Amino acid sequence: MSTHADRLAALRDQLKHDRLDGFVVPLTDEHMSEYVGAYAQRLGWLTGFKGSAGTAVVLPQEAAIFVDGRYTLQVREQVSPDDWQYVSVPAASVAGWLGEHAPDGGRIGYDPWLHTRAWVEEARKALAEKGAELVAVDTNPIDAIWPDKPLPSDAALAVQDDAHAGKSSAAKRAGIADWLAERKADAVVLAALDSIAWAFNIRGTDVSHTPVALAYAMVHADGTADLFVAPGKMTDAVAQHLGNAVRVHDRTAFAGALKGFAGKRVAADPASSVAAIFDALEAGGAKVLAVRDPALIAKAVKNPAEIAGHKAAQAIDGAALCRFLRWFEGEAPKGTLTELICEDRLEEFRRATGRLKDLSFATISATGPHGAIPHYKATPESNLPVAPGQLYLVDSGGQYADGTTDVTRVMPVGAPSAEMKDRFTRVLKGHIGVATAVFPEGTTGAQLDSFARRPLWDAGLDYPHGTGHGVGAYLSVHEGPQRIAQPFYPGGQALEVLRAGMFLSNEPGYYKAGEYGIRIENLVLVEPREIAGAEQPMLGFETLTFAPIERSLIDPALLTAGEREWLDAYHAQVLAIIGPQLAGEDLAWLQAKCAAI
Repeated sequence: MSTHADRLAALRDQLKHDRLDGFVVPLTDEHMSEYVGAYAQRLGWLTGFKGSAGTAVVLPQEAAIFVDGRYTLQVREQVSPDDWQYVSVPAASVAGWLGEHAPDGGRIGYDPWLHTRAWVEEARKALAEKGAELVAVDTNPIDAIWPDKPLPSDAALAVQDDAHAGKSSAAKRAGIADWLAERKADAVVLAALDSIAWAFNIRGTDVSHTPVALAYAMVHADGTADLFVAPGKMTDAVAQHLGNAVRVHDRTAFAGALKGFAGKRVAADPASSVAAIFDALEAGGAKVLAVRDPALIAKAVKNPAEIAGHKAAQAIDGAALCRFLRWFEGEAPKGTLTELICEDRLEEFRRATGRLKDLSFATISATGPHGAIPHYKATPESNLPVAPGQLYLVDSGGQYADGTTDVTRVMPVGAPSAEMKDRFTRVLKGHIGVATAVFPEGTTGAQLDSFARRPLWDAGLDYPHGTGHGVGAYLSVHEGPQRIAQPFYPGGQALEVLRAGMFLSNEPGYYKAGEYGIRIENLVLVEPREIAGAEQPMLGFETLTFAPIERSLIDPALLTAGEREWLDAYHAQVLAIIGPQLAGEDLAWLQAKCAAI
């Protein structure tokens, strides 16, 4: 099992033993999470792919890995073309590919705890046209051949206090009970880990960089709840916090409990509740309502305490980032830096605040050609030196008890080329286009996406990812359902209506394969906007992230008067918020970076 080719061969042998002609390997867990614990990293173990979204299909004579535009370059660096075909989504789908490539009459296996029912139905229909069968497995064949597979985390739960949460767990569960009453339902299954963390005001460390715990929950019409979590995770403090209205069970009891709702109406979200959950509820005689998770919008629309906490976290995080950027600018010309050195140094600056709980995702520390890989992750094998003439891109964030941050900045090493400045300024124009957007209530993220792309489109350019994702309150750095994106980009609901109180990222970019990448990312808050004479309620964005945007990469001639005004005002805010936290050379550096353009 020392090579990924060996692992692929072992899986094919296991499939023969299981009388299967193929198997589907998604990158997710039993909760349909984007980021998963080490125990659920089956796709990475099998293929070597280190991205956060993808699926593999293994057949007797061929195998394919499916990734979206964010990973087009990365998958080719990490996954061998000798063993795997590269397939792009959404241009192609896993189900469609199976319908074309599965052997006639074949048995294709899938793990019902790792797929939605909608995917199962789509794949089953595609296979039926070839006389092939989709087969649910009791034991995942990857687990059978993974000799040193990590165990799920046994870390203890922690309480998210009401001061940070802004609302008690009892009040949140009462809101869910009202939601159930409106639907004449008896209970709802919560399977998404961040929904459970939000609803019960608990946090965990079971998934790297996302403060959630492996658990399931059921909330009932009377406001009581059942929480399914490994017993070792419970502490006296958590038990006292949950109170008598929350019954705690072993996580292993969840599947059986799903069969105890005979004759009752039970809600479950088809996007976050896997096929196995629906199957078990129906097998037990429940009437299942396939509806959206009631925590989803309630969690996405932040309350005043969450907003205030986020702003406090941003101020701390921005100062740490500014210290790093000044350090980088001084050290990079010496030729001693590498991607991993920079990554580690930035984390040191964040940890020096004394407030950091964790990073909010694996830092993207990318120089030169690696900057053109939107979700690049440096490894000892890929680690490049930071060299003169390159652009260095760093996309990073922190988890703090009061907020989750995510920010991207680009720094040149030496004088940037005219093309680099042109592309950077076009990305900045798009960023400002979103930051200054004013739009009526009912507007979706898809309607705003072109605001960011227009300056690039004018030059025949574009970027292969969405413009913005939702962000949690000391929760997931990628939080749904809100998103700013064209509808076909994966990762969220681009057609979701934006509501006051939602956090999103604003991160247009440009990527020149093999040479450099550019992205400018701030987080923003959707807020009401008063406009004289407006005939309907209007919304806009408040920028929440504060760090200078590199002046030497900007071509002022490409900016309009309004764009210059925004940039100068933004840098004045950066200086006002971050400046008091800095001193000496750090402060002098920031003052220079924030001077009027």
